[in-house]
Amino acid sequence: MDMRTPLGKVRGLGSAKSGTEHFWKVRTTSIALVPLLLFYVVFLVMYAGKPFADVISALSNPFVATINALTIIASIVHMKLGMEEIIQDYIHSEVMKLTLLMLNSFFSLLVGGLCLFAALKIAFAG
Repeated sequence: MDMRTPLGKVRGLGSAKSGTEHFWKVRTTSIALVPLLLFYVVFLVMYAGKPFADVISALSNPFVATINALTIIASIVHMKLGMEEIIQDYIHSEVMKLTLLMLNSFFSLLVGGLCLFAALKIAFAG
């Protein structure tokens, strides 16, 4: 049964067919971030007040470096998806919406790249 009004059918308004995928991506990244961020809370408690060299050494551990990279990737994807949702819901000018969506993508790529570069530099330096 079609729930759209006759005017909505004529205008082609309705589902863009991507809402469910977006919903699951946001939920999946948020669920993935729970154990990753809990790892960081434990890590911070364990290394609070330790010498800089000890912290760098711990961050150079392959397991910790992998968790670090996964946390960065999941966080950036989650941030990008969240901002996309906000932009699409609250910006009504199509030109402004498109501009902000492109800036959101570029910003996410830039921040993610810089964070991964820093994490890899620490991982391979120690």
